[in-house]
Amino acid sequence: MSILFTNVTGLTIDPAGPVLNGAFVAVEGNKITSVGVQRPRGEFERVIDCTGKVMLPGFVNAHTHVPMTLMRGYGGGCDLHTWLNDYIFPAESKLNERCVAAGAALGLAEMIASGTTCIADMYMYTETIAKTVLEAGISANLACGAVYFGEPADFSPQTCNDCENHIRLYENWHGAGEGQILVDASIHAEYTSCPPVWEWVADFAQKHGLRMHVHVSETRSEHVNCIDKYGMTPAQTLDKYGVWQNGGIAAHCVHLSGGDAELFAKRGVTGVHNPVSNLKLMSGVAPLFFLRDCGMRMALGTDGVASNNSHNLFEEMKVAALTQNSHFGEDNGPLQAADILAMATVNGAQALGRDTGVIAPGKIADLILVDFTHPNLFPCHDIAENLVYSAAPSNVVMNMARGKIIYENGQFLTLDLEKIRAEVKGYALPRIFG
Repeated sequence: MSILFTNVTGLTIDPAGPVLNGAFVAVEGNKITSVGVQRPRGEFERVIDCTGKVMLPGFVNAHTHVPMTLMRGYGGGCDLHTWLNDYIFPAESKLNERCVAAGAALGLAEMIASGTTCIADMYMYTETIAKTVLEAGISANLACGAVYFGEPADFSPQTCNDCENHIRLYENWHGAGEGQILVDASIHAEYTSCPPVWEWVADFAQKHGLRMHVHVSETRSEHVNCIDKYGMTPAQTLDKYGVWQNGGIAAHCVHLSGGDAELFAKRGVTGVHNPVSNLKLMSGVAPLFFLRDCGMRMALGTDGVASNNSHNLFEEMKVAALTQNSHFGEDNGPLQAADILAMATVNGAQALGRDTGVIAPGKIADLILVDFTHPNLFPCHDIAENLVYSAAPSNVVMNMARGKIIYENGQFLTLDLEKIRAEVKGYALPRIFG
Protein backbone atom coordinates (compact mmCIF):
# COMPACT_ATOMS: atom_id res chain seq x y z
CA MET A 1 0.00 0.00 0.00
CA SER A 2 1.19 3.54 -0.68
CA ILE A 3 0.63 6.15 2.05
CA LEU A 4 1.56 9.82 2.13
CA PHE A 5 1.89 11.65 5.43
CA THR A 6 1.46 15.41 5.07
CA ASN A 7 2.16 18.36 7.39
CA VAL A 8 4.67 16.22 9.25
CA THR A 9 6.41 17.57 12.34
CA GLY A 10 8.84 15.07 13.71
CA LEU A 11 12.18 13.78 14.87
CA THR A 12 13.95 11.63 12.31
CA ILE A 13 16.76 10.46 14.65
CA ASP A 14 18.87 11.05 11.55
CA PRO A 15 21.90 13.32 12.15
CA ALA A 16 21.74 14.41 8.50
CA GLY A 17 18.35 16.05 9.08
CA PRO A 18 17.08 15.60 12.60
CA VAL A 19 13.89 17.71 12.56
CA LEU A 20 10.90 17.71 10.22
CA ASN A 21 8.61 20.73 9.88
CA GLY A 22 5.75 20.85 7.41
CA ALA A 23 7.22 17.83 5.65
CA PHE A 24 5.94 14.97 3.50
CA VAL A 25 6.82 11.36 4.28
CA ALA A 26 5.92 8.76 1.66
CA VAL A 27 5.69 5.02 2.27
CA GLU A 28 5.32 2.33 -0.36
CA GLY A 29 5.23 -1.32 0.61
CA ASN A 30 7.37 -1.71 3.72
CA LYS A 31 9.83 1.12 2.96
CA ILE A 32 10.01 4.87 3.38
CA THR A 33 10.45 6.22 -0.16
CA SER A 34 10.56 9.98 0.35
CA VAL A 35 11.14 12.53 3.12
CA GLY A 36 11.13 16.25 2.40
CA VAL A 37 9.32 19.54 2.13
CA GLN A 38 8.25 18.94 -1.48
CA ARG A 39 5.24 16.71 -2.12
CA PRO A 40 6.44 13.62 -4.00
CA ARG A 41 4.95 12.95 -7.40
CA GLY A 42 2.33 10.33 -8.00
CA GLU A 43 -0.91 9.16 -6.48
CA PHE A 44 -1.21 7.55 -3.06
CA GLU A 45 -3.82 5.10 -1.83
CA ARG A 46 -4.13 7.03 1.42
CA VAL A 47 -3.14 10.51 2.58
CA ILE A 48 -2.81 11.20 6.33
CA ASP A 49 -2.73 14.76 7.66
CA CYS A 50 -0.36 14.91 10.66
CA THR A 51 -1.30 18.38 11.89
CA GLY A 52 -1.02 18.53 15.69
CA LYS A 53 0.95 15.30 15.83
CA VAL A 54 4.64 14.40 16.01
CA MET A 55 6.15 11.58 13.98
CA LEU A 56 9.12 9.55 15.13
CA PRO A 57 10.53 6.10 14.43
CA GLY A 58 8.77 3.29 16.23
CA PHE A 59 10.32 2.18 19.50
CA VAL A 60 12.61 -0.85 19.67
CA ASN A 61 12.14 -2.80 22.90
CA ALA A 62 15.51 -4.54 22.89
CA HIS A 63 14.95 -6.93 25.81
CA THR A 64 11.60 -8.52 26.61
CA HIS A 65 9.95 -11.70 27.83
CA VAL A 66 6.55 -10.97 26.32
CA PRO A 67 4.42 -13.87 27.68
CA MET A 68 5.38 -12.87 31.24
CA THR A 69 2.59 -10.32 30.87
CA LEU A 70 0.51 -13.07 32.50
CA MET A 71 2.50 -12.55 35.72
CA ARG A 72 2.21 -8.76 35.87
CA GLY A 73 3.17 -7.75 39.41
CA TYR A 74 3.37 -11.34 40.71
CA GLY A 75 5.90 -11.74 43.52
CA GLY A 76 6.49 -8.02 43.92
CA GLY A 77 8.74 -6.74 46.69
CA CYS A 78 11.56 -9.27 46.23
CA ASP A 79 15.10 -9.19 44.93
CA LEU A 80 15.76 -10.88 41.58
CA HIS A 81 16.83 -14.31 42.79
CA THR A 82 14.09 -14.68 45.41
CA TRP A 83 11.55 -13.49 42.85
CA LEU A 84 12.76 -16.00 40.26
CA ASN A 85 13.08 -19.05 42.49
CA ASP A 86 10.07 -18.57 44.76
CA TYR A 87 7.55 -17.08 42.35
CA ILE A 88 8.43 -17.03 38.66
CA PHE A 89 9.98 -20.46 38.08
CA PRO A 90 7.08 -22.27 39.85
CA ALA A 91 4.52 -20.27 37.86
CA GLU A 92 6.35 -20.87 34.58
CA SER A 93 6.39 -24.62 35.21
CA LYS A 94 2.60 -24.57 34.61
CA LEU A 95 2.77 -22.81 31.24
CA ASN A 96 1.83 -24.50 28.00
CA GLU A 97 1.64 -23.29 24.41
CA ARG A 98 -1.89 -21.94 24.82
CA CYS A 99 -0.89 -19.87 27.86
CA VAL A 100 2.16 -18.51 26.08
CA ALA A 101 0.10 -17.57 23.01
CA ALA A 102 -2.37 -15.66 25.19
CA GLY A 103 0.33 -13.89 27.19
CA ALA A 104 2.29 -13.01 24.07
CA ALA A 105 -0.76 -11.56 22.35
CA LEU A 106 -1.61 -9.46 25.41
CA GLY A 107 1.95 -8.18 25.71
CA LEU A 108 2.17 -7.36 22.01
CA ALA A 109 -1.10 -5.43 22.17
CA GLU A 110 0.25 -3.36 25.05
CA MET A 111 3.45 -2.62 23.16
CA ILE A 112 1.74 -1.80 19.88
CA ALA A 113 -0.59 0.68 21.60
CA SER A 114 2.41 2.40 23.22
CA GLY A 115 4.47 2.80 20.05
CA THR A 116 6.73 -0.26 19.83
CA THR A 117 7.40 -1.64 16.35
CA CYS A 118 10.28 -4.06 16.99
CA ILE A 119 11.35 -6.28 19.90
CA ALA A 120 14.05 -8.70 21.01
CA ASP A 121 12.36 -11.43 23.00
CA MET A 122 13.77 -14.35 24.98
CA TYR A 123 11.37 -17.01 26.24
CA MET A 124 10.19 -20.61 26.12
CA TYR A 125 7.67 -21.95 23.57
CA THR A 126 9.38 -19.55 21.20
CA GLU A 127 7.72 -20.91 18.07
CA THR A 128 4.34 -20.11 19.56
CA ILE A 129 5.52 -16.55 20.16
CA ALA A 130 6.70 -16.40 16.53
CA LYS A 131 3.21 -17.24 15.25
CA THR A 132 1.69 -14.52 17.41
CA VAL A 133 4.27 -11.96 16.28
CA LEU A 134 3.49 -12.66 12.62
CA GLU A 135 -0.19 -12.01 13.26
CA ALA A 136 0.49 -8.83 15.24
CA GLY A 137 2.65 -7.31 12.50
CA ILE A 138 5.66 -6.01 14.42
CA SER A 139 9.22 -7.22 13.85
CA ALA A 140 10.93 -9.49 16.37
CA ASN A 141 14.31 -11.04 17.08
CA LEU A 142 13.38 -14.23 18.92
CA ALA A 143 15.52 -16.38 21.22
CA CYS A 144 14.84 -19.33 23.48
CA GLY A 145 17.52 -18.58 26.13
CA ALA A 146 19.37 -21.85 26.72
CA VAL A 147 19.18 -23.17 30.29
CA TYR A 148 20.91 -26.28 31.65
CA PHE A 149 21.16 -27.22 35.33
CA GLY A 150 22.68 -30.67 34.88
CA GLU A 151 26.27 -31.69 35.48
CA PRO A 152 28.62 -30.29 32.84
CA ALA A 153 30.10 -33.73 32.25
CA ASP A 154 26.64 -35.09 31.41
CA PHE A 155 25.85 -32.44 28.81
CA SER A 156 25.06 -33.35 25.25
CA PRO A 157 22.77 -31.64 22.73
CA GLN A 158 20.40 -34.58 23.23
CA THR A 159 20.09 -33.98 27.00
CA CYS A 160 19.60 -30.20 26.73
CA ASN A 161 16.19 -29.42 25.27
CA ASP A 162 17.24 -25.89 24.39
CA CYS A 163 19.76 -27.17 21.86
CA GLU A 164 16.94 -28.78 19.90
CA ASN A 165 14.89 -25.62 20.43
CA HIS A 166 17.66 -23.56 18.82
CA ILE A 167 17.79 -25.84 15.80
CA ARG A 168 14.04 -26.00 15.29
CA LEU A 169 13.53 -22.27 15.83
CA TYR A 170 16.23 -21.40 13.31
CA GLU A 171 15.09 -23.88 10.66
CA ASN A 172 11.41 -22.99 10.93
CA TRP A 173 11.42 -19.26 11.62
CA HIS A 174 14.62 -17.39 10.73
CA GLY A 175 13.63 -14.84 8.09
CA ALA A 176 9.91 -15.63 8.28
CA GLY A 177 7.50 -12.96 7.11
CA GLU A 178 10.08 -11.57 4.66
CA GLY A 179 12.44 -10.83 7.53
CA GLN A 180 9.77 -9.86 10.03
CA ILE A 181 11.18 -12.55 12.32
CA LEU A 182 14.88 -13.11 12.90
CA VAL A 183 16.34 -15.72 15.24
CA ASP A 184 19.11 -14.98 17.73
CA ALA A 185 21.28 -17.56 19.44
CA SER A 186 20.83 -17.23 23.17
CA ILE A 187 22.07 -18.26 26.59
CA HIS A 188 19.77 -17.30 29.44
CA ALA A 189 22.69 -16.36 31.70
CA GLU A 190 26.03 -17.58 32.99
CA TYR A 191 24.47 -18.71 36.27
CA THR A 192 21.75 -20.86 34.63
CA SER A 193 24.07 -22.93 32.43
CA CYS A 194 27.68 -24.10 32.08
CA PRO A 195 30.65 -24.12 29.67
CA PRO A 196 29.56 -27.02 27.42
CA VAL A 197 26.28 -25.19 26.77
CA TRP A 198 28.08 -21.96 26.00
CA GLU A 199 30.37 -23.72 23.55
CA TRP A 200 27.47 -25.41 21.76
CA VAL A 201 25.43 -22.20 21.46
CA ALA A 202 28.47 -20.19 20.37
CA ASP A 203 29.26 -22.78 17.70
CA PHE A 204 25.64 -22.75 16.52
CA ALA A 205 25.76 -18.95 16.23
CA GLN A 206 28.99 -19.12 14.23
CA LYS A 207 27.66 -21.73 11.82
CA HIS A 208 24.53 -19.72 11.06
CA GLY A 209 25.77 -16.13 11.43
CA LEU A 210 23.48 -15.34 14.36
CA ARG A 211 23.71 -12.63 16.98
CA MET A 212 23.64 -13.51 20.68
CA HIS A 213 21.15 -12.53 23.43
CA VAL A 214 22.22 -13.06 27.07
CA HIS A 215 21.46 -11.67 30.54
CA VAL A 216 24.76 -10.26 31.85
CA SER A 217 25.73 -8.91 35.29
CA GLU A 218 22.20 -7.96 36.27
CA THR A 219 22.92 -8.23 40.00
CA ARG A 220 26.03 -7.74 42.08
CA SER A 221 25.78 -11.27 43.52
CA GLU A 222 25.60 -12.79 40.02
CA HIS A 223 28.67 -10.82 38.98
CA VAL A 224 30.73 -11.59 42.10
CA ASN A 225 29.77 -15.27 42.21
CA CYS A 226 30.96 -15.72 38.64
CA ILE A 227 34.32 -14.12 39.48
CA ASP A 228 34.62 -16.43 42.50
CA LYS A 229 33.79 -19.49 40.39
CA TYR A 230 35.69 -18.80 37.15
CA GLY A 231 38.14 -16.05 38.07
CA MET A 232 36.52 -13.76 35.49
CA THR A 233 33.40 -11.66 35.09
CA PRO A 234 30.35 -13.11 33.30
CA ALA A 235 31.17 -11.11 30.15
CA GLN A 236 34.76 -12.35 30.11
CA THR A 237 33.84 -15.92 31.02
CA LEU A 238 31.38 -16.19 28.14
CA ASP A 239 33.86 -14.55 25.79
CA LYS A 240 36.38 -17.28 26.59
CA TYR A 241 33.95 -19.76 25.04
CA GLY A 242 33.28 -17.70 21.91
CA VAL A 243 29.84 -16.42 22.86
CA TRP A 244 30.37 -12.84 21.64
CA GLN A 245 32.08 -13.52 18.31
CA ASN A 246 29.09 -12.31 16.28
CA GLY A 247 28.12 -9.51 18.64
CA GLY A 248 24.55 -9.22 19.86
CA ILE A 249 22.87 -7.87 22.97
CA ALA A 250 23.78 -8.12 26.64
CA ALA A 251 20.75 -7.39 28.80
CA HIS A 252 21.14 -5.25 31.95
CA CYS A 253 24.93 -4.72 32.30
CA VAL A 254 24.39 -3.12 35.71
CA HIS A 255 27.60 -4.36 37.33
CA LEU A 256 30.18 -4.60 34.54
CA SER A 257 33.80 -4.29 35.68
CA GLY A 258 37.40 -5.03 34.80
CA GLY A 259 37.29 -4.10 31.12
CA ASP A 260 33.85 -5.63 30.37
CA ALA A 261 32.58 -2.51 28.63
CA GLU A 262 35.66 -2.27 26.44
CA LEU A 263 35.29 -5.97 25.59
CA PHE A 264 31.68 -5.45 24.54
CA ALA A 265 32.62 -2.41 22.46
CA LYS A 266 35.30 -4.48 20.72
CA ARG A 267 32.92 -7.38 20.05
CA GLY A 268 30.08 -5.16 18.83
CA VAL A 269 27.80 -6.12 21.72
CA THR A 270 25.05 -3.63 22.61
CA GLY A 271 24.08 -3.28 26.26
CA VAL A 272 20.34 -3.12 26.89
CA HIS A 273 19.39 -0.89 29.81
CA ASN A 274 16.21 -1.93 31.68
CA PRO A 275 15.97 0.82 34.31
CA VAL A 276 12.49 0.19 35.72
CA SER A 277 12.98 -3.55 36.17
CA ASN A 278 16.43 -3.04 37.67
CA LEU A 279 15.09 -0.53 40.18
CA LYS A 280 12.08 -2.65 41.13
CA LEU A 281 14.20 -5.74 41.73
CA MET A 282 16.83 -3.69 43.61
CA SER A 283 19.51 -4.73 41.12
CA GLY A 284 21.08 -1.29 40.75
CA VAL A 285 21.58 1.33 38.04
CA ALA A 286 23.75 0.73 34.97
CA PRO A 287 26.34 3.52 34.54
CA LEU A 288 25.37 4.72 31.07
CA PHE A 289 27.88 7.58 30.93
CA PHE A 290 30.76 5.22 31.71
CA LEU A 291 29.60 2.54 29.30
CA ARG A 292 29.17 5.09 26.53
CA ASP A 293 32.63 6.51 27.17
CA CYS A 294 34.05 2.99 26.85
CA GLY A 295 32.58 2.78 23.36
CA MET A 296 29.52 0.64 24.08
CA ARG A 297 26.27 1.19 22.23
CA MET A 298 23.30 1.25 24.64
CA ALA A 299 19.66 0.46 23.88
CA LEU A 300 16.52 0.29 26.02
CA GLY A 301 14.26 -2.56 27.11
CA THR A 302 11.43 -3.17 29.52
CA ASP A 303 12.42 -6.69 30.59
CA GLY A 304 9.41 -8.87 31.47
CA VAL A 305 6.21 -7.27 32.71
CA ALA A 306 6.36 -9.43 35.84
CA SER A 307 9.28 -7.30 37.03
CA ASN A 308 8.38 -3.92 35.56
CA ASN A 309 5.17 -3.91 35.48
CA SER A 310 4.56 -2.59 31.94
CA HIS A 311 5.91 -2.44 28.40
CA ASN A 312 5.99 1.37 28.52
CA LEU A 313 9.10 2.66 26.75
CA PHE A 314 8.11 6.27 27.45
CA GLU A 315 8.50 5.42 31.13
CA GLU A 316 11.81 3.65 30.47
CA MET A 317 13.16 6.76 28.74
CA LYS A 318 12.15 9.07 31.56
CA VAL A 319 13.42 6.79 34.34
CA ALA A 320 16.68 6.20 32.47
CA ALA A 321 17.27 9.92 32.15
CA LEU A 322 16.35 10.73 35.75
CA THR A 323 18.39 7.95 37.34
CA GLN A 324 21.48 8.75 35.29
CA ASN A 325 21.21 12.44 36.11
CA SER A 326 20.71 11.62 39.79
CA HIS A 327 23.51 9.05 40.13
CA PHE A 328 26.10 10.32 37.67
CA GLY A 329 25.01 13.74 36.44
CA GLU A 330 27.13 15.77 38.84
CA ASP A 331 30.28 14.57 37.09
CA ASN A 332 28.88 14.19 33.57
CA GLY A 333 26.08 16.71 33.15
CA PRO A 334 22.54 15.71 32.18
CA LEU A 335 21.85 12.87 29.80
CA GLN A 336 20.37 14.60 26.76
CA ALA A 337 16.85 13.78 25.56
CA ALA A 338 18.19 13.12 22.07
CA ASP A 339 20.54 10.45 23.45
CA ILE A 340 17.67 8.73 25.25
CA LEU A 341 15.49 8.78 22.13
CA ALA A 342 18.34 7.22 20.14
CA MET A 343 18.57 4.41 22.72
CA ALA A 344 14.84 3.72 22.27
CA THR A 345 14.99 3.71 18.46
CA VAL A 346 18.04 3.55 16.22
CA ASN A 347 20.44 2.03 18.79
CA GLY A 348 18.10 -0.86 19.38
CA ALA A 349 17.49 -1.28 15.66
CA GLN A 350 21.22 -1.48 14.96
CA ALA A 351 21.71 -3.96 17.79
CA LEU A 352 19.06 -6.23 16.29
CA GLY A 353 20.37 -5.93 12.75
CA ARG A 354 17.29 -4.00 11.61
CA ASP A 355 17.36 -1.31 8.93
CA THR A 356 14.98 0.94 10.80
CA GLY A 357 14.92 3.36 13.75
CA VAL A 358 15.39 6.40 11.48
CA ILE A 359 12.99 8.35 9.27
CA ALA A 360 14.90 8.39 6.00
CA PRO A 361 14.36 7.13 2.45
CA GLY A 362 15.10 3.44 2.06
CA LYS A 363 14.52 2.57 5.71
CA ILE A 364 11.87 0.10 6.86
CA ALA A 365 8.69 2.10 7.54
CA ASP A 366 8.35 1.70 11.31
CA LEU A 367 6.66 4.97 12.27
CA ILE A 368 4.49 6.24 15.09
CA LEU A 369 2.40 9.39 15.56
CA VAL A 370 2.09 11.06 18.97
CA ASP A 371 -0.76 13.53 19.54
CA PHE A 372 0.80 16.74 20.85
CA THR A 373 -2.59 18.41 21.37
CA HIS A 374 -3.09 16.37 24.56
CA PRO A 375 -2.86 18.47 27.74
CA ASN A 376 0.27 16.67 28.97
CA LEU A 377 2.15 17.64 25.79
CA PHE A 378 1.05 21.26 25.49
CA PRO A 379 2.73 23.69 25.30
CA CYS A 380 5.81 22.31 23.56
CA HIS A 381 9.08 24.22 23.72
CA ASP A 382 11.19 21.20 22.76
CA ILE A 383 9.82 18.08 21.05
CA ALA A 384 12.51 15.74 22.37
CA GLU A 385 12.07 16.98 25.95
CA ASN A 386 8.31 16.44 25.76
CA LEU A 387 8.71 12.94 24.36
CA VAL A 388 11.15 11.84 27.04
CA TYR A 389 9.72 13.60 30.09
CA SER A 390 6.01 14.23 29.35
CA ALA A 391 4.61 11.72 26.87
CA ALA A 392 2.62 8.60 27.72
CA PRO A 393 1.37 5.55 25.79
CA SER A 394 -2.10 7.09 25.62
CA ASN A 395 -0.66 9.83 23.40
CA VAL A 396 0.18 7.34 20.61
CA VAL A 397 -2.50 7.58 17.92
CA MET A 398 -0.89 5.53 15.15
CA ASN A 399 1.56 2.66 14.89
CA MET A 400 2.89 1.66 11.47
CA ALA A 401 5.09 -1.45 11.41
CA ARG A 402 6.82 -2.48 8.21
CA GLY A 403 4.66 -0.09 6.19
CA LYS A 404 1.36 -1.40 7.54
CA ILE A 405 -0.79 0.54 10.01
CA ILE A 406 -1.49 -1.92 12.83
CA TYR A 407 -2.98 0.49 15.38
CA GLU A 408 -4.87 3.73 14.85
CA ASN A 409 -6.92 5.99 17.11
CA GLY A 410 -7.29 3.35 19.81
CA GLN A 411 -8.18 0.51 17.44
CA PHE A 412 -6.08 -2.63 16.98
CA LEU A 413 -6.08 -3.64 13.32
CA THR A 414 -4.25 -6.97 13.61
CA LEU A 415 -5.25 -8.26 17.06
CA ASP A 416 -8.62 -9.00 18.67
CA LEU A 417 -8.19 -7.52 22.14
CA GLU A 418 -11.48 -8.85 23.54
CA LYS A 419 -10.63 -12.37 22.41
CA ILE A 420 -7.17 -12.03 23.98
CA ARG A 421 -8.62 -10.84 27.29
CA ALA A 422 -11.09 -13.74 27.34
CA GLU A 423 -8.32 -16.26 26.70
CA VAL A 424 -6.12 -14.81 29.44
CA LYS A 425 -8.94 -14.63 31.98
CA GLY A 426 -10.71 -17.86 31.08
CA TYR A 427 -7.76 -20.16 30.47
CA ALA A 428 -4.25 -18.91 31.15
CA LEU A 429 -4.67 -17.38 34.61
CA PRO A 430 -6.71 -20.31 36.06
CA ARG A 431 -4.12 -22.78 34.77
CA ILE A 432 -1.18 -20.92 36.30
CA PHE A 433 -2.67 -19.62 39.52
CA GLY A 434 -5.70 -21.84 40.13
